[in-house]
Amino acid sequence: MTEKILDVRNLQVQFQVDDKLITAVDGISFGLKRRQTLGIVGESGSGKSVTALSVMRLVPSPPGVIAGGEILFRGLKEDGSTLEPVDLLQLPEKQSQHYRGSQISMIFQEPISSLNPVYTCGFQLVEAIRQHQAVSKAEARRRAIALLQEVKLIPRDEELEQRHLETLPKRSYQQPRRADIQRQINQQKHAFLDRYPHQLSGGQIQRVMIAMAICCNPAVLIADEPTTALDVTVQATILDLLRELRDARGMSIIFVTHDLGIIAEIADSVAVMYQGKVVEYGSVQQIFTEPQHPYTKGLLACRPRPEQQLKYLPTVSDFMETTIDSAGTTILREKSSTTPPLKSEAELGERLTRLQQRSPLLAVQNLQVLFPVRGVLGQTTRYVTAVNGVSFEVYPGETLGLVGESGCGKTTLGRALLRLVEPTGGQIQFEGRETTTLSGGPLRRLRRDMQMIFQDPYGSLDPRMNIGDAVLEPMRIHTTEANERQRRTRAAYLLERVGLHPEWMRRYPHEFSGGQRQRVSIARALALNPKFIICDESVSALDVSVQAQVLNLLKELQSEFDLTYIFISHDLSVVKFMSDRILVMNQGKIEEIGPAEAIYRSPQKPYTRQLIASIPAGTPPAVRQT
Repeated sequence: MTEKILDVRNLQVQFQVDDKLITAVDGISFGLKRRQTLGIVGESGSGKSVTALSVMRLVPSPPGVIAGGEILFRGLKEDGSTLEPVDLLQLPEKQSQHYRGSQISMIFQEPISSLNPVYTCGFQLVEAIRQHQAVSKAEARRRAIALLQEVKLIPRDEELEQRHLETLPKRSYQQPRRADIQRQINQQKHAFLDRYPHQLSGGQIQRVMIAMAICCNPAVLIADEPTTALDVTVQATILDLLRELRDARGMSIIFVTHDLGIIAEIADSVAVMYQGKVVEYGSVQQIFTEPQHPYTKGLLACRPRPEQQLKYLPTVSDFMETTIDSAGTTILREKSSTTPPLKSEAELGERLTRLQQRSPLLAVQNLQVLFPVRGVLGQTTRYVTAVNGVSFEVYPGETLGLVGESGCGKTTLGRALLRLVEPTGGQIQFEGRETTTLSGGPLRRLRRDMQMIFQDPYGSLDPRMNIGDAVLEPMRIHTTEANERQRRTRAAYLLERVGLHPEWMRRYPHEFSGGQRQRVSIARALALNPKFIICDESVSALDVSVQAQVLNLLKELQSEFDLTYIFISHDLSVVKFMSDRILVMNQGKIEEIGPAEAIYRSPQKPYTRQLIASIPAGTPPAVRQT
């Protein structure tokens, strides 16, 4: 069937903010066909998530209100024929609950915040099932287990049986009874239902949310940024899972994201949103091969392409500029954009040779970090090895990319280098000086030269401190030779250098976007004029256009201040753009290390090849085949 199951016409959503009425969604229209996937793409603030919430009738009121439009849903009868369309916006709230969850369900952007931390995953999944289906608690648990097996969180019974048989002694005179095997399998399956959200990884929690969303076999599934900040390998498995579920269950999917590379992997059609409007709408092949709007062209161009080595990344501002006239109307003008220059292999080789002619700025030998696991009475029962015998060197002016999946030890390694986590063994030398034995004043002086940009800019900035004081604080603690006026002058210069207005110094972190907060964190890290900076997943949760701006900024600052970086990320395409060399970590150990181009072109280890294969291709399969 190719007829539309969902037809959105002239949707308008407004929010009352103080004395202003802000239009978040401005008269948009699109359609969703049966058994197909519609991608809604745009930057933060474009209105894409508000659009998804509007379909679910979940726009918070107040301050939000759906001011106009229609959302027509066409269900199916038992014989497969189409029902008359129903305008979801005209239904009473009690009647709309019949559609919400059972006919149209949603996977929310923050899976960990969507689950209640004080209840087990099984309890919450059973609750969702019984909310819409008249079944017993035992039957709901059985269905919950089946759903978790369907989303590949719990292995199938056959696999569990095979695992159980493999654990039995090789030589046994008595064969296990079938009933005993089944009991063991059931215990393992029910044990997973008793886990709490904090006991699962990000990818596992996302699978629980998918199971909860499909528990009533909905006709439409809305996935709002379901892969944001996930490892590329986990992201690939989630995308594969959603495709399998769509085809097996005959669902339609609305996939909301800021990344057109992901849209290329899963969508059939695309709606590109900008400032509350749909600026381009068409098939995924059409959008990727012949984009018409400059905003779409910018989004396509600003994601790093690992097969190319650009000197800098294009941004949306390279393709368009907006101005506001005297009447308050936004005027968009397309700019003629050129492809950024490429770095040749000769240039890359010459730069790496030049860097390695100098003495290493940082030398790490056999570094080890263990974390104790406490027992019931608080005693240490065992140790978990987070970093296991890691050795490498970083040269002045170099960017060493550190890549690997969540849990591989890369963040722990970065924190151990700065002594934010105490190493258990090994040596760390900075400018030829051993740092693992430093404490007190010498350690504090060392940290003037070694700084860190943390993954979550909002969490790393004090919400009670304005950004001016946030940048000034390191200078007040570490520098005595400058007076307050000189410090403020430098803070204003640094904010201006990272693209923020100095007059914003009195504003607080919550008054800025994610990209702007990350720029504040970069200015704070530069406050003491360090030699070495660790960037820990510093762009992982940013829109691709903002990400491109921050990556270009980091490269500019490196050239201006002769900075040395360790750039930590799970995204190998971003790491390759930034890095001179790449270090691949897995389970606390180094898998391989070498020049960035060599690691991408000729990976030596299967783990590295798996990471590279998981990078979204950035073009639809049909386009790649041609």
